[in-house]
Amino acid sequence: MHSLKLQRIKILAAIALLPLVTFAAEIPDTVFPKGVGVNIHFTRGHEKDLDLIAAAGFKVVRMDFLWDRTERRRGEYDWSEYDELTSNLEKRGIRPYYILDYSNSLYEATVITQNPDTLRAEDRSTAAPRRPESIAAFARWAAAAANHFRGRHVIWEIWNEPNIEFWKPEPDVKQYIALAIATCKAIREADPQATIVAPATSKFPWGFLKKFLKSGVLDYLDGVSVHPYRSEESPPETAAEDYKRLRQLIGQSAPNEAKKKIPIISGEWGYSSDKMTGVSPGKQADFIVRQQLVNLLQGVPISIWYDWKNDGVDVNERNHNFGTVNYDLQPKPGYVAIQTLIRELSGYRITSRRNTRNKKDFVLILENTTGETKLAVWTVGKSHTVAFNLESAAATELVIVDGQGKRGRIEIGKNSFTVTLSSSPAYITLKDVQLK
Repeated sequence: MHSLKLQRIKILAAIALLPLVTFAAEIPDTVFPKGVGVNIHFTRGHEKDLDLIAAAGFKVVRMDFLWDRTERRRGEYDWSEYDELTSNLEKRGIRPYYILDYSNSLYEATVITQNPDTLRAEDRSTAAPRRPESIAAFARWAAAAANHFRGRHVIWEIWNEPNIEFWKPEPDVKQYIALAIATCKAIREADPQATIVAPATSKFPWGFLKKFLKSGVLDYLDGVSVHPYRSEESPPETAAEDYKRLRQLIGQSAPNEAKKKIPIISGEWGYSSDKMTGVSPGKQADFIVRQQLVNLLQGVPISIWYDWKNDGVDVNERNHNFGTVNYDLQPKPGYVAIQTLIRELSGYRITSRRNTRNKKDFVLILENTTGETKLAVWTVGKSHTVAFNLESAAATELVIVDGQGKRGRIEIGKNSFTVTLSSSPAYITLKDVQLK
């Protein structure tokens, strides 16, 4: 009896410590282009889309992993369309990032949502999993998916933007926390090596995030995902302060030192190029690149651009114009810009930001494993020239590549060279020279 009691105490103690285990998450290193991603809206077919995504250099694809399409009868799961997508991504060297969403009418009732402005009934839809039965069913389904795809390097994200209308009938942080924790536990049991991120909030809802992070969910997560959307007047560089504040919140809520360093994931973020309120296609191209660069500068290892292609052909409709390519798959400037970024900086990591004495300037120094150095340069202010002094220079000129891939030459004077910084990042190969 005594030995059984002692064994039971040991088992309970082990279970109590389980959430604090460090999981072997597969979060990519901060080297281009391992974490460069894009959002899609398809599973089967679309071979040309996938070929173009691979040709651009994207290494992560984010897609909804829909509960009601994979469990149409209770307890029976059909993964076939995601098997096909996963295989098609793997063939192209692309990693799947699947969003475990949304609800399922097998387990939750239909609700009527209300327009917050008009207070009128707006939509009939299935309530989010908020009852014990539906939460348990969602967790079982998520665990079954994780088990089915184990070893396939999937990143699992729990829900999409639960702080806004995607949580029916209205956002409820306590309900979402219950779902997230139950789902994490179930996935961990099915596949302890799974990579799990959450909560995929729209923007930075600080009250929601604070409650979420203090719930104990950090014990189970490998990344804290957010969608840093902001107005067209606020460029990607403005996210730095939000990341800093989120990092502080994580530090205040983390159960141990390791979890204080849990990565922040930019799970969805883009700028529309519609003609009514959006940015120009050229500025969109600048932003898609600057988003990747400034996120890595802030230690954000995965950045998913929204969207892969325009969702329609109306040039005045915001939601039709987030893509890197048009609806007919013709490349926009953004496609060429991301392709150029990846081609020029593949294998490089950011080591520092050089001080030009102008806070609006971004001069990033990048190195690869062989010690080669490049610069990525731009400004959020007006275009202007910047001089770089050199310790030594065995070369007489340097190669510069602009945001659309055009190559040029920079002449080296008396141990110095001059570059014009604009809103479009350019890339300079520092061959046979050393910055002072």
